[in-house]
Amino acid sequence: MSYTNFTLDIDADGIALVTWNSPDRSMNVFTEEVMRELNAIVDKVAGDAAIKGAVITSGKDTFSGGADITLLQKMLTTFAADKGKDIEKATKGLFDNAGTMTGLFRKLETSGKPWVSAINGTCMGGAFEMSLACHGRVAADSDKVRMALPEVKIGIFPGAGGTQRVPRLTDQQQALQMLTSGQTLSPQKAKSMGLIHEIAEPAKLVETAKAMIRNGLKPVAPWDEKGFKLPGGQIYSPAGFNLWPPAIAILRRETYGNYPAAAAILKCVYEGLLVPFDTALRIEQRYFTEIMQTREAAVMIRSLFVSLQELNKGARRPAGVPETKFKKIGILGAGFMGAGIAYVTAKAGIPVVLLDRDIESAKGKAHSDSLISDQVKKGRAKPDEKDKLLSLITPTADYADLAGCDLVVEAVFEDSAVKKNATEQAEAVLKPSAIFASNTSTIPITGLAKNSTRPKNFIGIHFFSPVDKMMLVEIILGKKTGDKALATAIDFVRAIKKTPIVVNDTRGFYVNRCVLRYMSEAYKMLIEGVPAPMIENAAKAAGMPVGPLALTDETAIDLAQKIMKQTIKDLGDSAVDPKQMTLINTLVDEHGRFGRKNAKGFYDYPAKPAKKKLWPGLRDLYPQLAPEKVDYEELQQRLLVTIALEAARVMEEGIVTDPREADVGSILAFGFAPFTGGALSYIDGIGAKEFVKIAKRLQKKYGAEFKAPKLLLDMAEKGETFYQRFDPYAKSDVKQAA
Repeated sequence: MSYTNFTLDIDADGIALVTWNSPDRSMNVFTEEVMRELNAIVDKVAGDAAIKGAVITSGKDTFSGGADITLLQKMLTTFAADKGKDIEKATKGLFDNAGTMTGLFRKLETSGKPWVSAINGTCMGGAFEMSLACHGRVAADSDKVRMALPEVKIGIFPGAGGTQRVPRLTDQQQALQMLTSGQTLSPQKAKSMGLIHEIAEPAKLVETAKAMIRNGLKPVAPWDEKGFKLPGGQIYSPAGFNLWPPAIAILRRETYGNYPAAAAILKCVYEGLLVPFDTALRIEQRYFTEIMQTREAAVMIRSLFVSLQELNKGARRPAGVPETKFKKIGILGAGFMGAGIAYVTAKAGIPVVLLDRDIESAKGKAHSDSLISDQVKKGRAKPDEKDKLLSLITPTADYADLAGCDLVVEAVFEDSAVKKNATEQAEAVLKPSAIFASNTSTIPITGLAKNSTRPKNFIGIHFFSPVDKMMLVEIILGKKTGDKALATAIDFVRAIKKTPIVVNDTRGFYVNRCVLRYMSEAYKMLIEGVPAPMIENAAKAAGMPVGPLALTDETAIDLAQKIMKQTIKDLGDSAVDPKQMTLINTLVDEHGRFGRKNAKGFYDYPAKPAKKKLWPGLRDLYPQLAPEKVDYEELQQRLLVTIALEAARVMEEGIVTDPREADVGSILAFGFAPFTGGALSYIDGIGAKEFVKIAKRLQKKYGAEFKAPKLLLDMAEKGETFYQRFDPYAKSDVKQAA
């Protein structure tokens, strides 16, 4: 029999080499066809007396990314279509579908022939679960090899035996840490945990795997042998009593009960380790079926997997524009932001010219040196990689060195006159086809483009700080920005392995408008007398990774003051709440509290290892409400609703035109409660009609910032969602709003 996705070669010792190499895919994934073929191969190996065992490996640089997510989407679509007719039958169908992969891996595990997984590259999700079902596991000694069960990050969990095999191979504490965090493992870490047996030189990987079979590898999993004992002890043991109560508390502390899949992992492991293995798999299957029906799973799969992948692949890139292969990129300004952009560009293997007013711009290269040196120290990079990266960065004070650049990113001081001068000097030496991008965070791109002699080649590329860690980049279109500039900007963002979202021009663009609402609502709460700890804790309980006061400290309180003053200057006194202006002026001008940068902000920042703590003086600024008089759930709601309303306004104004970008952008840029799927999915999850009711109640109580835009009122009347109203798959023009 021939296979589309696999080749089967049997050597003189009777060992079958199963090579997985799906055609027309850059990475192997489990599809229905792959599972059918693997099932047939398991039967072939088990039924052929001449075959002594099998080694499974990949014909690609990576091993496998796990299950094709469209499999899960298909399961959910079928369930949604059937549940209205017969909910019991639909749930049973979902349960059976959820068990397909579990059954296949268990069949391999109990086939009577030894199987070894030879892991040559990235091995994720279902592929690692398959490897755990093999009797032997060998990983190549390479930086390219990474293993993980990351499903919890998209609202589900390892449902093909992962929650049962991992805690039977390693101790329960390490198992829970890995499963609930989606932790990525190096070969060395995986071996120390007992999840793989050997690490081999890449060239000897398959031979090492075959040697395990030749040396008499047992075709039986440890848990299928009589007398099997759990590593680290039973659930009901002194070790178990010390682990489980705090594990449950820690999960609650970290997730606030917002992530059903994380809680289901604990239930699967706890209950599964108390029963025989096949019963444990059934328990896992039942919890997986339950989690697949949650709103959190549906929206997290959509935003953090499907939409994220589509945007990373250039979903908003104009068609018909040839891809740019970057030979040289210029960065204007070697401050913290410019130096960060230079680092990620060089890390992508692209030569960078880093320009500043004088050759002191070498400080920007020192920033890259510091970052890559830290990576080398942690074992995440090699010394020769450091040398190569630094060799790609050329500091200069001479604009002539920008000649030949395909793209120039301006990251100079946030001042229109300074930016005008930088634009003019750079364009004087750039080739006609070069694209000029500004990294401005506040100044509209259309205005800056007036300084350019070729506005169609002028665009905004807004990075977030710190550049090396923040994965989102806003690409801002000016009124005259052309398709080539947009395509080049997207190509650049993809080249440096970040996620692009396309935004039309406005003050604050998309992300900053939402973030400023988040901070502003916190200032209002402080002025109302809400104790500062309640504000920060409410934000975290709502799902935000950082409280609004801590976030203000990170971005700098004096920067918030500058933005407020500039807004008043541009839009008039009514544009900023005078009480909030007074609060910020008091902190900056009277108390000299600028934020983390001077160790004094809403928080105090003592010398390490002491942790930051809220400044006690905050309680003296306004009369304090008694905590029991504050509606804690309403605080949570206010913080999320104010951001979501701003996201809706941005859609109404045509600033963002694709709901995928609004959702993914809100999560990647400032961590908008990921379990909701993003700012617009949050509204869709509540329903426009109910959300408008909530907004009206909050508006009556707290003011005009909670006024629902006309778009939402119309959607409420029609019963629409954002993904229906702005269907991202129905657009013919990727550049402009539908």
